[in-house]
Amino acid sequence: MTAGARRIVLIGCGGAGKSRLARRIATRIGAPAIILDDIWQPGWGPENVPAFRELVRETHRGGAWISDGNFAVATFDLRLPRADLIVWLDTPRWLCAWRAIRRPFARGEPHRVSGIVDVLRFIWNFDRVNRPRIEALRAQIAPGVPVMSLRTTADVDAFIESLVAT
Repeated sequence: MTAGARRIVLIGCGGAGKSRLARRIATRIGAPAIILDDIWQPGWGPENVPAFRELVRETHRGGAWISDGNFAVATFDLRLPRADLIVWLDTPRWLCAWRAIRRPFARGEPHRVSGIVDVLRFIWNFDRVNRPRIEALRAQIAPGVPVMSLRTTADVDAFIESLVAT
């Protein structure tokens, strides 16, 4: 199935490596990487969801894209029905936490040290709180779209290799 996938949605915990994987896949298949965290603007709140949804709708109009991010309630109805494949990046919690701790120190990174406690709490509770919600919405909105789980670096590398390069 993966060889011909041209519209791929990547979901998973914060720090799982979704954005990095999106860029790798995009390079491999010659499609744009759409990073939802880059679309959602700092300082936006619930009143900005309609504008966010319109931007998401516009960026996902094409025939090929790699869409990175959960934003399940706000965007799954726009992205998942058009997807060829949904990839759960199922990175171990300890690795997600380590990446989240390191992230604010990377050059040009918008994440801040001041938010690290909230991010770590989110990561720690992801499997108990967010995963069931995300999975329920996924099953409701796009039950026929294939789902693949990638857990290890070897899984990710094999998946990249399975994609048809441009």
